[in-house]
Amino acid sequence: MKLISEFNDYAVEPVIVESNENGKKDYFIEGIFMQSEIKNRNGRIYPKEVIQKEVKRYNKEFVEQDRAFGELGHPEGPTINLDKVSHMITKLEEEGNNFVGRAKILSTPNGQIVKNLIDDGAKLGVSSRGLGSLESKGNAQYVKDDFQLATAGDIVADPSAPEAFVEGIMEGVEWVYESGILKARDIDEMQRELKTARLNDLEETKLKLWKRFWLILIRL
Repeated sequence: MKLISEFNDYAVEPVIVESNENGKKDYFIEGIFMQSEIKNRNGRIYPKEVIQKEVKRYNKEFVEQDRAFGELGHPEGPTINLDKVSHMITKLEEEGNNFVGRAKILSTPNGQIVKNLIDDGAKLGVSSRGLGSLESKGNAQYVKDDFQLATAGDIVADPSAPEAFVEGIMEGVEWVYESGILKARDIDEMQRELKTARLNDLEETKLKLWKRFWLILIRL
């Protein structure tokens, strides 16, 4: 099985409960976490029955046990790193071909970053992470029924951001360099990777570069 990560094309909506029993604000995000029966930007299709089966297991073993965690950013492996956890998924339900989720933002260091982003009006997305096998059919790859979720949703930047970021790299990305986030040689390396990527691998390469950029951001 291989690691399968998916950026959702829909932003999640923040929900703020003004006061809980302790007099503090509770923060949640909710929206579409996963989709079935459509070809996504990675060229992959999740058959509905595959997600249905896995969501049922995930709900029973993780959501209902209050241990369905997600991280800020997108790790390179399937393991949930507790020191990077930012939220806990409290609901994951089927609505047509969509699987809609709700997550509570936790009082962890990364959770506090998410709360600050929400307070400042940031647009956030979710990205699922799991392990599974793929089968090529026509011009798409189908996720097979051995698929297992590591998390139904890590919190990531605006789902449209990878495209915007990649376009910026190809134009020189002066704002990235001037902010000191990336070094010039990193930009050159990213440009080379994009220019040499095979057409079939282009979307995967774009997402990989965005993940690398995001990891650099959250380490600052």
